[in-house]
Amino acid sequence: MIFERIAPEQHDTLDGVPEPSETPRLIGHAQAAGMLAAAYRSGKLPHALILAGPLGIGKATLAFHLAHHLLKYPDFKAAPETLAVPDPSSSLFRQIATGAHPSVLYLTRPANDKTKTFKTVLTVDEIRKVSRFLSMTSHDGSYRVVIVDPADDMNTNAANALLKNLEEPPARTLFILIVHAPGSLLPTIRSRCQMVRLTPLAPDELMAVLEGIEPPPPEDSAARAALAERAGGSARNAILLTQYGGLEIAGALDALVAAQKPDIAGAHRLAEAVAGRDQAIPFDIFNRRALDLLSAAASEAALAGDLARAKTLSEAWQEALNTISEAETYNLDKKQHALTMIDRLKSVMRM
Repeated sequence: MIFERIAPEQHDTLDGVPEPSETPRLIGHAQAAGMLAAAYRSGKLPHALILAGPLGIGKATLAFHLAHHLLKYPDFKAAPETLAVPDPSSSLFRQIATGAHPSVLYLTRPANDKTKTFKTVLTVDEIRKVSRFLSMTSHDGSYRVVIVDPADDMNTNAANALLKNLEEPPARTLFILIVHAPGSLLPTIRSRCQMVRLTPLAPDELMAVLEGIEPPPPEDSAARAALAERAGGSARNAILLTQYGGLEIAGALDALVAAQKPDIAGAHRLAEAVAGRDQAIPFDIFNRRALDLLSAAASEAALAGDLARAKTLSEAWQEALNTISEAETYNLDKKQHALTMIDRLKSVMRM
């Protein structure tokens, strides 16, 4: 089946994979979806939600399904007990998906006109759109929904601007903040939102997502189990692993870090593979795997009671995150970045 994209492309768009706004089927998160539908039906939906959980598990898809539900049933008393399943052929679905619906404002990293790519943060200029959006009267008296995706990407000025909107929102307004790491948000923002924690997808749910994307997941049960374990319940991770060389990149980095002796040639091969032109996704896979290695090692050390090592690894994780951000922000030499990251990982893991 040929996929027709109708949503605008974003900074994290994957070829052949629908954006959350144009995904008609919500897989997983039945408990959270039921809770939100019940809250709306009873007239007790909060004015601001944080949908928190790992990257790529369907948080934004749930946000758009909730927005669709509110707009399809403006009278909450007449709303069904479960979230409405969007009809891709309906005008409501297509308006929301294309970003044309006047009652839905979707905020994410904006385009960078200078570099012809996307900015690395969600800027204050984007958040300022909220005030203009809320100043306009809803065209049919229904809810107005603001989706911030992900709120982790807001810089300080943007976060402070959003806080002002959250303090005194107009009636029948819903803010939905998509958050990968709740600790990254200002405490004052967290205190004004109801937290809804979403869990990673179960293996069968993960495969159900992948069945609708070309190419489909492997048929071999052992290969499926291995993919599900490595993906960590994230559909996005699974797609990156199978379609963008993610398994090979992660395996190569793991081997380099675990090797007793430095493999200089191997390090250069991996760095060249992820640093070439048009290699933005493999470069991102490399960086995420580096962060995952540090995070897993820090957790393991903490569970073992080695708090000093856990502290060292946690600090290394934060330093690596800052280094990745600088490389993206200032368009630094990607090959040198990868080589330096490999060297730092080997050093800190040996401590």
